[in-house]
Amino acid sequence: MILCICPNPSIDSYAYFNAFEIGSVNRMEKIKPYPGGKATHVALALAEMGKKVTLFGFWGGTTGQWIKKECEKRGIQVEGVELSENNRQCYTFRSDDASVANTEILEPGPTISPEDWESFTIKLQEFVERSEMVNLSGSWPKGVPENASQVVAQSCKGLNKRLMLDGTGIQLKNALQSGFYGLHINEHEAKDLFGTEDAEKVQGALKDNVQLLALTKGKKGLYLADGTEVVHALKPLEKVISTVGSGDCLTAGILYALSENRSLEEVARYGAAFGAANCVNDDLGMLKHKDVMDFLPSTETKLLCHG
Repeated sequence: MILCICPNPSIDSYAYFNAFEIGSVNRMEKIKPYPGGKATHVALALAEMGKKVTLFGFWGGTTGQWIKKECEKRGIQVEGVELSENNRQCYTFRSDDASVANTEILEPGPTISPEDWESFTIKLQEFVERSEMVNLSGSWPKGVPENASQVVAQSCKGLNKRLMLDGTGIQLKNALQSGFYGLHINEHEAKDLFGTEDAEKVQGALKDNVQLLALTKGKKGLYLADGTEVVHALKPLEKVISTVGSGDCLTAGILYALSENRSLEEVARYGAAFGAANCVNDDLGMLKHKDVMDFLPSTETKLLCHG
């Protein structure tokens, strides 16, 4: 079982507009809601590809129940801590107006009490122990300590479980102090943290704390480094419907291939193919099994460095 930890689940919706005028009343033409939060997208992709997945998070109010039910419909086991305050709702604008399209509005989410956090950590330990691998993706809600990601990293380390983390800011910096298996960051985050977007150099800076680095550069593809090799993977696309959630699906591809004990080159190939499959699917943050299987043979990989 792969455990996906979603600290701040959400209902992610496409909000459709003919036009959007700042300072005026704007009415949505229609709205399409999906279960969201970064690790939720990871779990949905893995479940679509036939993996056994548990999604662990804070589930708040009526929105939390809706997210849980939608995930359970897709064969995902959902666990965690129940809250009275609602989970957040987030919106991605869809419009023919390029100045409006893909604008995102994100609610902050619920505030976590010390008691809720304690319950979360106790239950989490149980599910980490049961898991094959662990994914932690996304922001934390208000109220959790600044070392929340580090607590997860320490739990995984203590139980000898591989953790793939996708996070930023103080939470990531604290988690790096404990160390963990894999890190997914984009080129902008790499530049901010390490002053470079070169995968080999970033991996060199991380070598004592992280074994596997997944550095994504949008249309330029994925750079996967393990301290010995750097592999570049790219699936060229003629048409992109939406990139929302493609990074999360890419993380899912890496986890999928790792669970199958694939080589570094194949892990990179699966990551890029999963990410690309999300881009051609109109459903927000989701992919289809057929697209992944169609894309795998034509996903390009290249060994850039061999130590």
